Amino acid sequence: MYEPSVGLKGILVVDNVARGPSIGGLRIAPDVSVGECMRLARAMTLKNAAAGLPHGGGKSVIAADPAMPASRKEVLVRALAKSLRNIDEYIFGPDMGTDETCMAWVKDEIGRAVALPRDLGGIPLDEIGATGAGLFHALEAALEFSSFSLKGSRFVVQGFGAVGKHAARLLAAQGAVLVAVSDSRGAVMNADGLDVQSLMVLKDEGRSVAEFPGGIPVGREDLIDVECDIWIPAARPDVINEGNVGRLRTKMVVQGANIPVTPGAEAELHRKGVLSIPDFIANAGGVICAAMEYHGASEEQAMRVLGEKIRENTRQVLGDAFRRNLAPREAAMQLALGRIRTAMGLRRYSLFSSAPGFL
Repeated sequence: MYEPSVGLKGILVVDNVARGPSIGGLRIAPDVSVGECMRLARAMTLKNAAAGLPHGGGKSVIAADPAMPASRKEVLVRALAKSLRNIDEYIFGPDMGTDETCMAWVKDEIGRAVALPRDLGGIPLDEIGATGAGLFHALEAALEFSSFSLKGSRFVVQGFGAVGKHAARLLAAQGAVLVAVSDSRGAVMNADGLDVQSLMVLKDEGRSVAEFPGGIPVGREDLIDVECDIWIPAARPDVINEGNVGRLRTKMVVQGANIPVTPGAEAELHRKGVLSIPDFIANAGGVICAAMEYHGASEEQAMRVLGEKIRENTRQVLGDAFRRNLAPREAAMQLALGRIRTAMGLRRYSLFSSAPGFL
């Protein structure tokens, strides 16, 4: 959609509503295409179904610089919300470039948003680290299918933002060692370990991890070469792809971002024996909390259910994968699609988008 009077260019994709109205984040980025937005919306359909939530999947995007002044961001977010006020099968949530304050603006305009500030009765997902907590639960469950333990393991975080920093905090608290980390402005590594709490303070001050004095600055792309036990992509799509997957030296990939691994690269990881936990299984913590907020649950209830759901789903997916000699992605797709097909069978009309090969 376009709103020339305020310079708004936006995209909305509602992928599926068979299980209920779609929940999906509002992303602000200068270079997101309609095709990428469609892929992100599809990932939300799968994520919500796999998590057993009564919601479908959608995604919205504002084409702009996420680092714009807050006053300008408010104008664009409010304009997008107003333009979509009648699309009641889409519920706004936060994503890259947006937060609970943005959701408060949406709520003020159209009354339809999740992950609101606490002062409005919401559960602030970024503040409590819901998605990062979900990654931690998925990783701990996945270790039951692996040959190494968490204590003393070495991990890399690509994207030290709202998701990556909380996952790193929880892993470090259990004795894992962060050896390399990046954000949108740079990267740093230290084979002896980086202090996670100090890095979080640095980020809270608005600085880049590349400025951290306890490590060696490296190029962001160089993180793919760092040898480790756990590699966590927690930023943009397609960061592990056919062009660089051969350089990855890790035992496990836990997908913190949405669609961070291309299909071809994921197939190669499976062929090499690298355990890759699919995005819509591992990073569902945020949307689980958001959906529970929408239905009136407390923060304590939401965090408890988050852990239960993600651990159960991770065990089910990996158990199926190992028993049936499937890639984890294939087992996860079968889990999610089974739940979606059941919901579709109870509806009068077929509500899936018509993308070929989905069913």
